[in-house]
Amino acid sequence: MTGSTLKPRADATAVLLLDQGSHACRALVAERGGRLLGRCLVPVVSHVDGERVEQAPDELAEAMQTAIAGALSESGIAASTLAAAGLATQRSSITCWRRSDATALSPMLSWQDRRAADWLAALAPDPEQLRRITGLVPSPHYGASKLRWCLDHLPAVRDALAADDLCMGPIASFLLARLLQGHPCKVDPANASRTLLWDLATGRWSAPLLRLFGIPQNALPRPVPSRHPFGALRLGDVSVPLEVCTGDQSSALFAHGPPRQDTFYVNLGTGAFLQRPANATAAAPPAGLLRSVTWQDEAGRLDVLEGTVNGAAAAVEWLAATRHTDPEHLIGRAETWLRDIHEPPLFLNGIGGLGAPFWAPHCPVRFEGRADSDAACMVAVLESIVFLLLENMDLMTDALGPGTRIVASGGLSRLDGLCQRLADLAGLVVERPAETEATAAGLAWLLTGHACPPAAATTRFSPRPAPELAARRERFRALLAAALAAEDAAQDSSR
Repeated sequence: MTGSTLKPRADATAVLLLDQGSHACRALVAERGGRLLGRCLVPVVSHVDGERVEQAPDELAEAMQTAIAGALSESGIAASTLAAAGLATQRSSITCWRRSDATALSPMLSWQDRRAADWLAALAPDPEQLRRITGLVPSPHYGASKLRWCLDHLPAVRDALAADDLCMGPIASFLLARLLQGHPCKVDPANASRTLLWDLATGRWSAPLLRLFGIPQNALPRPVPSRHPFGALRLGDVSVPLEVCTGDQSSALFAHGPPRQDTFYVNLGTGAFLQRPANATAAAPPAGLLRSVTWQDEAGRLDVLEGTVNGAAAAVEWLAATRHTDPEHLIGRAETWLRDIHEPPLFLNGIGGLGAPFWAPHCPVRFEGRADSDAACMVAVLESIVFLLLENMDLMTDALGPGTRIVASGGLSRLDGLCQRLADLAGLVVERPAETEATAAGLAWLLTGHACPPAAATTRFSPRPAPELAARRERFRALLAAALAAEDAAQDSSR
């Protein structure tokens, strides 16, 4: 049985929402009207070794299956009442597998992985060509250089290619192949567009970029729309059609209904991602920002301008390791510290490489000022996230005009002090819905047209004067500019 032959049962009353993230696989069961019935979170492990950040594809697939079983158990409903399922995943993470049976042939190279940075720098692709075709910048965070690394370094991958049995691409495509009957090899536009191989204008793999990176097109998944009969998810004796697949940040954009062009959407997870809807037919994005396709089907396409801050929760984890403590300890005390620490140091947040709009992979990571306590350091880290978001927000305002509000989601958005600082510096109201798991909520809306939960209360943070915070931001900008200039000079002298 294929996905195209599956039809939702007339008595099906619920949907299954699957969210694969950096730290956990989540499954939620919701009624078609949006009411949450059950959820289950299964933690997953990342293996970090310098610039290498990996996860085990088999563990991710097993964790997702465990999460599905747990969510169904908590919901108290039978799988036969599920009308459809949707999947959202990390966008820039890739893996390789056998097309015939979905056996993993490589680790999952995380979006945070930068092992191919030197190879990409030596290749020196034309940044303007990449921006024009893909909307992205030449960064090792995206898939192309990671895929090339797998071809160059993993014999099992090369053997599968020689046998015409290789599939390689976004982690979403692997999970579709592993979880669905028949092992389909498909990819949606949001995930495909984070490979540096996707032509935004044509909605297909770019032949010139495939040649540039040396990636064989016959090993890549087949492009399909974001809403598509991807295949059948087998749950016991029941087959549930998986009808939506997209990226995690792409899904989060729909957490509260159709995205508004006057709104900045901030999702504060492992990284912090800022998005604002933009005209899909516009030219290349402004320098430093990305253009991302978030949804595409027969009815049209939605693009956004996007800025990425690599060090959000990842920076908190770095700080915890540096201070020999636990991230939960830091987050648990952060609200008090944000209220009580009035003169924190500054933090050069190069965790994972400095992202938009600077794109400086070798940005220093250090404190400037008195960093002698967990409290002072944690406040400095959190303020650096806000400062970097503002850099991207300013560019979006220049390109698209002023916005009228900010919608914040993700784990760190639960911190009132962080949301208030964002409101104060942006001069805009920050709205934080009670349900901050935006990825799953967005999947619910894309599948059913209803939010999940359907009527969540919203906390609003109105801007207020904050001269000391504004002064710290200006000092941060000067410190960052000086650090980047020194890094550029060092790179030039080493050539």
